[in-house]
Amino acid sequence: MIGSSRIKTVGVLGLGIIGSRVAENLRKANFDVFVWSQTARPVPGFVASPAEVAHLTSVIQIFVRDDAALAQVMESLVSSLRPDHIVMNHSTVSPEATKAAAEMCEVVGAGFLDAPFTGSKNAAEAGKLVYYIGGEPHLLDRVKPVLEASSVKTLHLGEVGEATVLKIATNLVSAVTVQALAEATAITQAAGIPAQRLLEALEPNANFSTLVGMKLPTFIRGDFEPHFSLKNMLKDIRYAKAIGKASGLVTPVLDDTIRIMAEAEAAGKGELDFSVLGDRVAAAEPESKS
Repeated sequence: MIGSSRIKTVGVLGLGIIGSRVAENLRKANFDVFVWSQTARPVPGFVASPAEVAHLTSVIQIFVRDDAALAQVMESLVSSLRPDHIVMNHSTVSPEATKAAAEMCEVVGAGFLDAPFTGSKNAAEAGKLVYYIGGEPHLLDRVKPVLEASSVKTLHLGEVGEATVLKIATNLVSAVTVQALAEATAITQAAGIPAQRLLEALEPNANFSTLVGMKLPTFIRGDFEPHFSLKNMLKDIRYAKAIGKASGLVTPVLDDTIRIMAEAEAAGKGELDFSVLGDRVAAAEPESKS
């Protein structure tokens, strides 16, 4: 059983869309859970600082937004880390930030796993995330019961930093797919065809995916409640651009998607789901041709 693991105490740093749901699933799995976020929350186990979380727990899961937030959390944590700690960074950040966090843990003898995930709000709530893991396999073996509380699968994908690169690459595919889907919807509607028929045509098509099945209905309904915000997706694909640029790669599709998302963020849509890229085609659907 998950709750029978020798690991009994888990800390969660960051209580956004994913972190808050991971913490709840840990509680359901009978772990003692202590949590912290920049904004105080009226939730069980909330404490004053990351350092206090470290004093109370042996495994720490980090869900923060970006490089700067991860660096800030690690600075607060490091003086309280012990050799028996395992820190898992689940935030999508740059490979450099991930490696810097790992080095801080290494200096004090604590374990570290690069552990981004795939899955948004609904998957987190249902305990169906998939974790991508970079780091030592023996550390993964120790924390698997913790990860199982909020996931259906863990994939060991290499060394620290490599899981982060793969996560960024998958988000690149998601971003450009949704932009392409928005354009396909616009073309469909411009021809006087209801967008629902595009969904029907895509479902048996080889290019259909879970993402297409999730996002096209939101275009049709005009429902952009955040499951994964536009601002966070834009952050992640900018990390992808930085990795590509450092290697001298030309990325025209990525460049266009960054530009379009940046324009949407500048228009005040950053807090909405990144499927808001389809907003321009969801507002008014032409009547079908008779």
